[in-house]
Amino acid sequence: MTDTTQAQASKFSLSPPYRTPKGVHDILPQDHEYHTYIKKVVRHRLRQAGFKRISTPIFEYTDVFARSIGDATDIVEKEMYTFLDKKGRSLTLRPENTAGVVRSYIQHSMQQLAQPVELYYIEPFFRYDRPQRGRYRQFWQFGFEIIGELDPALDAQIIFLANKINEDLGIEKLFKIQLNTIGSLEDRKNYIRALKDYYYGKERSLCEHCKDRLEKNPLRLLDCKNEDCTILAELAPKMTDYLSKESTEYYRDVKEYLAELEIEYVENPKLVRGLDYYTNTVFEFWDAKDGAQNAIGGGGRYDGLVEIMGGQATPAVGYAAGIERIIAHMKREKIRVPSKDNIHVFVAQLGKEAKKKCLKLIDEMRETGLKTIGALGKGSMKKQLKLADKFNVPYTLILGITEVREGTIIIRDMEKGSQEIVKFDQVIDELINKIGEENLDKYSPGEIIY
Repeated sequence: MTDTTQAQASKFSLSPPYRTPKGVHDILPQDHEYHTYIKKVVRHRLRQAGFKRISTPIFEYTDVFARSIGDATDIVEKEMYTFLDKKGRSLTLRPENTAGVVRSYIQHSMQQLAQPVELYYIEPFFRYDRPQRGRYRQFWQFGFEIIGELDPALDAQIIFLANKINEDLGIEKLFKIQLNTIGSLEDRKNYIRALKDYYYGKERSLCEHCKDRLEKNPLRLLDCKNEDCTILAELAPKMTDYLSKESTEYYRDVKEYLAELEIEYVENPKLVRGLDYYTNTVFEFWDAKDGAQNAIGGGGRYDGLVEIMGGQATPAVGYAAGIERIIAHMKREKIRVPSKDNIHVFVAQLGKEAKKKCLKLIDEMRETGLKTIGALGKGSMKKQLKLADKFNVPYTLILGITEVREGTIIIRDMEKGSQEIVKFDQVIDELINKIGEENLDKYSPGEIIY
């Protein structure tokens, strides 16, 4: 390392070998197979249901999140990556996506479209959180929103779709759906007053976080995991005692629709969700063994959010799930996903003339859908065959000086160890017969690929 590069490394407190910052991780090829499979399942289910994909910017003006999520939430107070641009404007890497989707709905006048508008996303997000199992500072989520219609049947549909995706991924039996209602905004105001009256005088029994929440976000007192706070929460007033007739009927209808869909759930009166914009229905998918500590996702209704962000009063409901957490559960259950990354053919060659012929052959095989890799270096045939073994290919083509002269090529069956000589111009057809048309990875530029 030169003096200059040493000085640069010292300036930025880096020393080789470089590593990822705390709380972020590389998505390696074996995990991308899970990501690809999950995205395919999500896209399939949501397209069936009429949802359209949306992508919002990775960063937004900070006020988009501060106004929507709530100034007193842990995300806004402690977890957002916020910075000033060169003009001094405050920007934030998105910590969640409902706020961004609603901002887009308003900005692009989607209220003029046929309602409800159904949108889904698969994107990375950022929170300065304490890294632990299934929790990262950069993480991936998929989610879907129905904006523009107030109907308890839609709440049930959102939960049903989320559960259907879990079924497709083979993990639905691992979770119990937690369900609650937190009523309308007016119901919550009355309930929060009752909560404060109950907790005042008991501050010494609260953890430091909950002492702060008592003034800023009292509903979060109910889902604290501290032992003393949990005991107090068990004895606290119940939200059901402060629901209006309309909210009670709405919640009853949601449960009736879920029963019709044969969706099992657990009523959890302490479930409140961590964001201020929720109203009425809230739900989460909790690990059947670990509970909320290993939940994969949740959602609910947020009828006031569009208006809070400057639009017309518009009802909405949505759901989001963590992809890394889902992958962890799939691995725990030893669920294997289909892979399209396996190579069909390895091409080994010796000599300059063989290399020339292999260049075009490799391209032609790929165009037919044969996934092909070629060893075009100067290694011996023995080394090339060892490399073919490492790639775990079913077939290797061998082309040397003799084969070039005779217009032939050798097909080696790597599992059986047997070989056959075929005409060079017939080798592609021979390989397709062996591998099977149904296993080819064909692609046409005219196809729409997502």
